[in-house]
Amino acid sequence: MNLRNKKELVARMLGVGVSRVWIHPDYLDVVSDAVTADDIRKLIKEKIIRIKPKKGVCRYRARLRLMKKKRGRLRGHGSRKGKKSARLDPKRQWIIRVRAQRRYLRMLRDKGLLEPSTYQKLRRMVKGGAFRSLRHLKSYIKENSLLKEEVISLG
Repeated sequence: MNLRNKKELVARMLGVGVSRVWIHPDYLDVVSDAVTADDIRKLIKEKIIRIKPKKGVCRYRARLRLMKKKRGRLRGHGSRKGKKSARLDPKRQWIIRVRAQRRYLRMLRDKGLLEPSTYQKLRRMVKGGAFRSLRHLKSYIKENSLLKEEVISLG
Protein backbone atom coordinates (compact mmCIF):
# COMPACT_ATOMS: atom_id res chain seq x y z
CA MET A 1 0.00 0.00 0.00
CA ASN A 2 1.65 3.22 -1.21
CA LEU A 3 0.77 6.22 0.95
CA ARG A 4 3.39 8.56 -0.48
CA ASN A 5 0.75 10.96 -1.88
CA LYS A 6 -1.04 11.09 1.49
CA LYS A 7 2.25 11.82 3.27
CA GLU A 8 3.04 14.59 0.80
CA LEU A 9 -0.41 16.08 1.29
CA VAL A 10 -0.01 16.07 5.10
CA ALA A 11 3.48 17.56 4.81
CA ARG A 12 2.17 20.37 2.58
CA MET A 13 -0.77 21.04 4.90
CA LEU A 14 1.32 21.23 8.06
CA GLY A 15 4.44 22.76 6.54
CA VAL A 16 6.85 19.99 7.47
CA GLY A 17 9.08 17.57 5.58
CA VAL A 18 7.65 14.30 4.21
CA SER A 19 10.10 12.31 6.36
CA ARG A 20 8.51 13.69 9.55
CA VAL A 21 5.00 12.42 8.74
CA TRP A 22 4.12 9.26 10.70
CA ILE A 23 1.11 7.10 9.96
CA HIS A 24 -0.11 4.56 12.54
CA PRO A 25 0.61 1.12 11.06
CA ASP A 26 -2.71 -0.37 12.29
CA TYR A 27 -4.77 2.24 10.38
CA LEU A 28 -3.12 2.17 6.95
CA ASP A 29 -6.36 1.15 5.21
CA VAL A 30 -8.26 4.03 6.87
CA VAL A 31 -5.63 6.51 5.69
CA SER A 32 -5.70 5.11 2.14
CA ASP A 33 -9.50 5.64 2.06
CA ALA A 34 -9.11 9.31 3.03
CA VAL A 35 -9.47 11.42 -0.10
CA THR A 36 -9.97 15.05 0.84
CA ALA A 37 -7.82 17.35 2.97
CA ASP A 38 -10.72 17.43 5.42
CA ASP A 39 -10.49 13.63 5.83
CA ILE A 40 -6.77 14.00 6.52
CA ARG A 41 -7.43 16.72 9.14
CA LYS A 42 -9.80 14.36 10.96
CA LEU A 43 -7.13 11.65 11.00
CA ILE A 44 -4.60 14.13 12.39
CA LYS A 45 -7.10 15.06 15.13
CA GLU A 46 -7.61 11.35 15.93
CA LYS A 47 -3.77 10.97 16.19
CA ILE A 48 -3.69 8.35 13.44
CA ILE A 49 -1.37 10.69 11.52
CA ARG A 50 1.30 12.44 13.58
CA ILE A 51 4.35 14.58 13.04
CA LYS A 52 7.63 13.22 14.36
CA PRO A 53 9.73 15.63 16.44
CA LYS A 54 12.63 17.43 14.77
CA LYS A 55 15.94 15.67 14.97
CA GLY A 56 18.50 17.90 16.63
CA VAL A 57 22.27 17.74 16.44
CA CYS A 58 23.87 16.59 19.68
CA ARG A 59 26.39 19.23 20.84
CA TYR A 60 27.87 17.06 23.61
CA ARG A 61 31.08 16.15 21.77
CA ALA A 62 31.49 19.67 20.42
CA ARG A 63 31.23 21.12 23.93
CA LEU A 64 33.78 18.61 25.23
CA ARG A 65 36.24 19.63 22.51
CA LEU A 66 35.67 23.30 23.27
CA MET A 67 36.34 22.76 26.97
CA LYS A 68 39.56 20.90 26.17
CA LYS A 69 40.65 23.67 23.78
CA LYS A 70 39.99 26.28 26.48
CA ARG A 71 42.35 24.33 28.72
CA GLY A 72 44.97 24.42 25.97
CA ARG A 73 44.62 20.86 24.65
CA LEU A 74 44.10 19.79 21.02
CA ARG A 75 46.19 22.67 19.66
CA GLY A 76 49.31 20.81 18.54
CA HIS A 77 50.88 20.81 15.08
CA GLY A 78 48.67 17.97 13.86
CA SER A 79 45.47 19.89 14.64
CA ARG A 80 46.45 23.09 12.85
CA LYS A 81 45.20 24.11 9.45
CA GLY A 82 46.22 27.27 7.68
CA LYS A 83 49.20 29.55 8.18
CA LYS A 84 50.39 30.94 11.48
CA SER A 85 49.00 34.29 10.41
CA ALA A 86 45.57 32.73 9.91
CA ARG A 87 45.43 31.62 13.54
CA LEU A 88 46.70 34.95 14.94
CA ASP A 89 46.79 37.82 12.47
CA PRO A 90 50.07 39.73 12.02
CA LYS A 91 48.72 42.97 13.47
CA ARG A 92 47.70 41.24 16.72
CA GLN A 93 51.16 39.57 16.88
CA TRP A 94 52.79 42.97 16.42
CA ILE A 95 50.67 44.55 19.17
CA ILE A 96 51.52 41.78 21.65
CA ARG A 97 55.24 41.98 20.82
CA VAL A 98 55.51 45.79 20.99
CA ARG A 99 53.51 46.06 24.22
CA ALA A 100 55.78 43.53 25.92
CA GLN A 101 58.90 45.44 24.81
CA ARG A 102 57.52 48.81 25.91
CA ARG A 103 56.47 47.37 29.27
CA TYR A 104 60.02 46.08 29.81
CA LEU A 105 61.60 49.42 28.88
CA ARG A 106 59.20 51.28 31.20
CA MET A 107 60.12 48.93 34.05
CA LEU A 108 63.86 49.55 33.47
CA ARG A 109 63.32 53.32 33.36
CA ASP A 110 61.20 53.34 36.53
CA LYS A 111 63.86 51.35 38.38
CA GLY A 112 66.42 53.92 37.25
CA LEU A 113 68.44 51.44 35.17
CA LEU A 114 68.02 53.40 31.92
CA GLU A 115 68.93 57.00 31.11
CA PRO A 116 65.91 58.94 29.80
CA SER A 117 67.70 59.57 26.51
CA THR A 118 68.54 55.86 26.11
CA TYR A 119 64.94 54.98 26.98
CA GLN A 120 63.65 57.31 24.25
CA LYS A 121 66.10 55.92 21.71
CA LEU A 122 65.15 52.32 22.48
CA ARG A 123 61.45 53.18 22.45
CA ARG A 124 61.79 54.66 18.96
CA MET A 125 63.65 51.54 17.85
CA VAL A 126 60.83 49.36 19.20
CA LYS A 127 58.32 51.48 17.29
CA GLY A 128 60.38 51.03 14.14
CA GLY A 129 60.34 47.25 14.52
CA ALA A 130 64.07 46.90 15.22
CA PHE A 131 63.57 43.97 17.62
CA ARG A 132 62.07 40.60 16.78
CA SER A 133 61.09 39.86 20.36
CA LEU A 134 61.60 40.81 24.00
CA ARG A 135 64.59 38.48 24.14
CA HIS A 136 66.12 40.27 21.15
CA LEU A 137 65.66 43.62 22.90
CA LYS A 138 67.29 42.30 26.09
CA SER A 139 70.27 40.92 24.17
CA TYR A 140 70.67 44.27 22.36
CA ILE A 141 70.69 46.15 25.69
CA LYS A 142 73.26 43.71 27.10
CA GLU A 143 75.54 43.78 24.00
CA ASN A 144 75.62 47.57 23.93
CA SER A 145 75.79 47.82 27.75
CA LEU A 146 73.02 50.41 27.90
CA LEU A 147 72.03 49.70 31.51
CA LYS A 148 73.36 52.05 34.17
CA GLU A 149 75.85 50.51 36.53
CA GLU A 150 74.20 50.34 39.92
CA VAL A 151 76.25 52.29 42.43
CA ILE A 152 76.79 50.14 45.49
CA SER A 153 77.16 52.40 48.46
CA LEU A 154 79.42 51.23 51.21
CA GLY A 155 77.17 51.62 54.22
